[in-house]
Amino acid sequence: MNVYALQRFLDESKFKRFHYHLVFWCLFIISFEGYDLVVYGSVVPVLIKEWSLSPIQAGVIGSYGLFGMMFGSIILSMLADRFGRKKLLIVSVIFFSGFTTLSGFANDPVWFSWCRFLAGIGFGGALPTVITLLTEYIPKEKRNKAITLVLCGNQVGGMLAPAVTVLFMSSIGWRSVLWFSIIPLFLIPLMNKVLPESIHFLTRNEKLDAIEKTFYKIDKSYRAKLKSEYNDVKDVEDKSTGMFISKLFKNKLALSTFLFCAVYFMSLLMIYGLNTWLPKLMEQSGYPLVSSLSFAITLNGGALVGTILLGIIADRKGSKKLLMCMYMLGAVCLALLGIKGNTFFLYSLVGITGVCTMGAQSLLNAFVSQYYPNDVRSTGIGLANGVGRLGGMLGPTLGGMLLTFNISMSLCFITFALPGVFACIFLFFVKKNSTTVSLTYKENIQVHFNDSK
Repeated sequence: MNVYALQRFLDESKFKRFHYHLVFWCLFIISFEGYDLVVYGSVVPVLIKEWSLSPIQAGVIGSYGLFGMMFGSIILSMLADRFGRKKLLIVSVIFFSGFTTLSGFANDPVWFSWCRFLAGIGFGGALPTVITLLTEYIPKEKRNKAITLVLCGNQVGGMLAPAVTVLFMSSIGWRSVLWFSIIPLFLIPLMNKVLPESIHFLTRNEKLDAIEKTFYKIDKSYRAKLKSEYNDVKDVEDKSTGMFISKLFKNKLALSTFLFCAVYFMSLLMIYGLNTWLPKLMEQSGYPLVSSLSFAITLNGGALVGTILLGIIADRKGSKKLLMCMYMLGAVCLALLGIKGNTFFLYSLVGITGVCTMGAQSLLNAFVSQYYPNDVRSTGIGLANGVGRLGGMLGPTLGGMLLTFNISMSLCFITFALPGVFACIFLFFVKKNSTTVSLTYKENIQVHFNDSK
C-alpha cells in the first residue's frame, strides 16, 4: 500500500481517542510555548526599573527571543522534514522550556538575552512541527478546528503569563514567573511515549513496525479498510532533487511562498509588538500596572474565543477571505485603541483586536499547513514563520522607539495597525490552492503490508 493511500485513510478516518490524545499534548506544548513567548512582556516593567533599561534596550531584549525563533523556524523545521518531526518537537520543547527557566536566574541583561535567544530556537521549531503532525493525522473534516484549537494554546499561555505575574510576582519576585516554565521538562518522557512520528517520515525510512503500531491505535481494522477502500489509490513518483526548501519555489508555489512570508512578517509585527508593549502602553495612558496586565489577559482571552470560532467558520466557508476580513477589522480596532474612552469600550476593542491578530495568526497557520504538499509542509510553515520573526523582532523594538521619542499614544496604535492592512493586501494576491497542488502528494517509497504479520 503506497503512502498516498495511507494519507487518504488518515484524512477520511473518524475522530477517535488517538486524535484526542494528540490534540491534548499538542495543546499542552503550544500553551507553554505561548507562556514562555509572552512572559517577557509581563516582567519587562520590573526589569526596566531593576536593570535601569531604556525602552529601546528593553525592546531589543524582547527581540532576541524572536531572533532565535527565526533560526528555529527555518532550521528545525527543515531538520524535522528530514530526520523526523517527533524528535525535533521534543528537542524544541527542551530548548524553550529549559532556557526560559534558566533566564529566571539571570543577574544581568546579557545573560537574560542569551537565554531568550536560545529559548527562541525552541519556540521556532515547535510550532511548525505541531501543525504538520496535526495536518497529517487529524481527519480532514475536523482539521481546521483541531489546528486552531491547539493554537489557542498561544492565548492560554498569553493569559497565564500575566495571571501568574499578578499572583506571584509581588510575593516571590519576577524570577518565579520564569521558573514556572520548567513544568514541561518533567513530562518529556510521557510526550515521547504518546506523540506519533510523522507517517511520511516513517514511510521514507521504511519503519513498518512503527506504522503498524500507529495505525492500530487509530483503527484496529485498518488493514481491511486499506485493502477494500484504498487499494486502487495511485502513488505518483517524484524524481525531483535538491533541498526541501527549494521545492517551495517550484510547481507554481514561488509567488505564494513570497506572499506568505510577507503576511507572516506583518502579522507577527503586530502580535509581538502588542504582547510586549500593551501593558506598558496602557500604563503610559494612565492605567496602573495591574489594570494594564488585565488588558493583556483580555487581548489573549479574545483571541482564545475567536480562534475557536474562526476554525469552525473556516471549515465551512474557507480561510482566505475570512483572514482578509480579520486583518482589516483588527487594524481598525487597533487604531481606535489610541482614543481614550470608557472602560467597556476599551476592553471590547482589545478583545476584538486579539481575535483579529492572534486568532487570525492561528487560522493563517492552518491555512498554510494545508496549502503545501506534505513532503515540504514543515519547511513551508517554518520558512514563513522564520521570515515572519523578522517582523516579530521589529515589533518590540519599534514599540521601544515610539516610547523613547514620546510619540502620542494614538499614533503608536496607528503604527501597529498599519501592518494589518498590508497583510490583507498580500493575502489578496495569494493564488488559490489548486487541486493539482493539494492532491499530487508525491512519495517515492511504497509500503507493503505483510498480511501474516
